[in-house]
Amino acid sequence: MLTRVPGPGFAAQINLDQSRQSQFRTAAAGQKICIKFHNLEPLRSPEVVPLPLLPLEESVPHEVEEELDRKQQATRRDGAGETLTQGPMRRKKAVAPLTSCSTALVLAVLLLLFAAARAAYAPNQSFDQRSSGSKNFGGIMSSPSVGGTYQACLASLTSQGGGAAPGSDALLECVADAFEATAASTNAGVDTFFLLYAASLVFFMQTGFAMICAGCVRINNVQNTLLKNLLDACGASLGFYTVGYAFAFGGSDAAGGETTFIGTDNFFLMGVENDSFWLFQFAFCATSATIVAGTLAERCQMTAYLAYSVMLSAFVYPVVVHSVWSPNGFLSAHNPNPLWGVGMVDFAGSGVVHVTGGMTALIATKILGPRTGRFHDLRGKPLAEPTPMPGHSLALQCLGTFILWFGWYGFNSGSTLSVTTTGSYETVSHTAINTTLSAAAGCVMSLFLSTIVEEYFTGEFTFNLQYAMNGCLSGLVAVTGGCAVVESWASILIGLVAGGLYLGCSKLLVKMRIDDAVDAIPVHLVSGMWGCISVGLFAEPSLMKLVYNSDAHVGWFYSWGRGSADAVLLGCQVVGILFVFGWVLGTMAPFFWMLHYFGYLRADSLEEVVGLDIGYTGGAKPKSKDALLLDEQMDDCLREYEHRKREKAYLKKNKMKGSPIPASSVHQESLHGNSYHGRRIITPNMIESLDTTSGGGANGIGAGASVAPQDQAEVNGDISESAGAPERAV
Repeated sequence: MLTRVPGPGFAAQINLDQSRQSQFRTAAAGQKICIKFHNLEPLRSPEVVPLPLLPLEESVPHEVEEELDRKQQATRRDGAGETLTQGPMRRKKAVAPLTSCSTALVLAVLLLLFAAARAAYAPNQSFDQRSSGSKNFGGIMSSPSVGGTYQACLASLTSQGGGAAPGSDALLECVADAFEATAASTNAGVDTFFLLYAASLVFFMQTGFAMICAGCVRINNVQNTLLKNLLDACGASLGFYTVGYAFAFGGSDAAGGETTFIGTDNFFLMGVENDSFWLFQFAFCATSATIVAGTLAERCQMTAYLAYSVMLSAFVYPVVVHSVWSPNGFLSAHNPNPLWGVGMVDFAGSGVVHVTGGMTALIATKILGPRTGRFHDLRGKPLAEPTPMPGHSLALQCLGTFILWFGWYGFNSGSTLSVTTTGSYETVSHTAINTTLSAAAGCVMSLFLSTIVEEYFTGEFTFNLQYAMNGCLSGLVAVTGGCAVVESWASILIGLVAGGLYLGCSKLLVKMRIDDAVDAIPVHLVSGMWGCISVGLFAEPSLMKLVYNSDAHVGWFYSWGRGSADAVLLGCQVVGILFVFGWVLGTMAPFFWMLHYFGYLRADSLEEVVGLDIGYTGGAKPKSKDALLLDEQMDDCLREYEHRKREKAYLKKNKMKGSPIPASSVHQESLHGNSYHGRRIITPNMIESLDTTSGGGANGIGAGASVAPQDQAEVNGDISESAGAPERAV
């Protein structure tokens, strides 16, 4: 809040939190400007620092700078419980580039040293040898035809036998081995292309997340949000390359071995034979890190965002992956000795990817706090009703939703990892069908349920596009865990439940005053939990046999059909969810708390109010006076429209003591009277209550209309109060 107080000279008083003190220059001849910024957190011993004010275009004279230094040095104390004032802002900014350059130089030297060590100690093995894994038979695989293969085998065996003609058995064995090697090489190439294609689809989902985040924030935070989404992919790639993949799959032994908590091999991809598998898993890792992006929108510092992205992708997420997907993980269904004989079934990552990302988002937003003005005013006082902060573009959100749906086919179907093994083509097509059905069911459920609930409580009948989009994403998240082991009708049921859970949890977050700008917590955390549990209920025996080569423990509902109440698989799913909860909470909560404690988590209060684009990317300049005037006029029109809409909903809900309103307009009911636009509203039961000596005014029903005060308050709502306009009677 800015207040101007007449007074001589140039002076400014800045009342800030100690952790966010800053200096300002302004030109105000003959005035004193008192600037106060209040965070949502209670202020701790604010400090007032008098500063000389100069015009923005003038440089600070050397004498003034020295005088300012002497004054601030005089206020410095090092006693217990006393604060230290900061040095001049201009000098602090001059040191920052030097520090950044030094840090970059040190990192560059370390990378060069690592590259030299990597080249010196790398295994003495060519790329072709480590990527092939199959025999070459002295060039026989390169033969293009049956005749060429036969001639190559004949020549090879003849040379080995000293010129003697080879026997027919040896010749046939050579030809058969050559064709088997050729088939194996072809299958490996097809599987590699399949993984690369699926990884491309999954990585393209980053575009969808970026569009949704950009559409959900206000216009002065778009560039900052897009930059953070880009940094997600960069941080995930570096973190997963250096140590993340090693922690997730390093030293994995599909044939069996010791059960481990974390991987211990293949750091920096040393010794990795299948590079396409790394790319596919990296795309999943980047997806998990991006989930948190929208939740922390409009108030998180760039440094904290990059730090958390590396931490999640390099350490936290890989441990979850190792436990559930590695053959050596203690929860893995691929472990030779799985937990309780079945392990946790999470085919494409409802728990591994989405619960991990959603739980991280919940922890981060609780520590970070809500956006300024969302649940508190600028002085930190709680608001009676949360302030809506809609995004600036539903078009971008819808585009992002379609992109995510498209990329989800690579997410789920690509988790098959191969299309050349027996039955894999059936699994790939089945997962794609289940993905489509669950997304559609979640969208329809969330849309129509929100419409029914809104009409029941308010009398208004609208279709909310944002609920429909997030319901669609909730259905996709929920079916991810069991898309390969549930039947199609079950995928529809999973999507319906996910859409309902999303809607209820989204309302619950607002009631609990947890600020989630994009509803990532109900979409990913809640729907991911339901997706894991649904596997324990709907896993079909024949599909479990096809995918996991065992049907000893199946979905609970199918166990009842077998004449038993076997809930072992359901129990494993619950244990897996609890493990993800405990691991993420135990690692990310201290991490975010440390960032918050040292002041690296939350952005400056002023930057948050004016938009992070100005503070970090230099964009989104303030609007002109004409644009602000147009916005104010538009707000007046919107307030008038909302007031009339509430009147209509009130009359529709209460039916004015049982008398229906004649149907002649939109939604089959219309306000009937002299002129709706003239604000004269007359219904048959209201005529008798009108005072015959005074007619209805343009802004009311009439002086003698008997409308109860509580009914009138219900009609008016909080529109006039929130907009600062005078109250209007109905």
